[in-house]
This record gives sequence, structure tokens and C-alpha cells, in this order.
Amino acid sequence: MAQFQQILPLVFILAIFYIIVFLPARRRQKKLDDMVASLKSGDKVITNGGIYGTVVGFKGDRIQLRVAENVKIELSRNAVAALQKAEEE
Repeated sequence: MAQFQQILPLVFILAIFYIIVFLPARRRQKKLDDMVASLKSGDKVITNGGIYGTVVGFKGDRIQLRVAENVKIELSRNAVAALQKAEEE
């Protein structure tokens, strides 16, 4: 019984740590994965490197972004960080 009482605070701290750190991170990653999977041509995105562009094509696990007139770059789908919001346009 005494050993259980010594371990109980550690278990409680680990549970709180899991709730505060891991659950929100998992939710954010799932939301990002869903957004990347649902990308379509014409979507305006921001990459992890800070590049703003419009999706113009797909090749397997890569996307093609138009970043300026007649300038297209090819990136991994995982490089997309977010969709641009309407007020940023």
C-alpha cells in the first residue's frame, strides 16, 4: 500500500502532462493532415518556409504552387503549413 502511495503522484503528473501536451499536439496534427489531404487546385496556401502560393497541380505526394506570374515551384505536400485566410488576400 505504501508503494502505491509513492507512485500515485508520479502517475498523476504524467496524466496531466499527457493531457496538456500530447492531446492538443495530436489534434493539431490530425487537423493539418486532413487539410493537406483535402487540398485542391486553386487553394491559396502558406508553406512551412513562409512562401505564399496557389495550388495549380498535384504529382503523387508533391504539389505544384504558383508563387508569381509564370513562376511555379514543386513542393512536398508536407511543406504546406496552412490555408491563407480571406483577410490576407
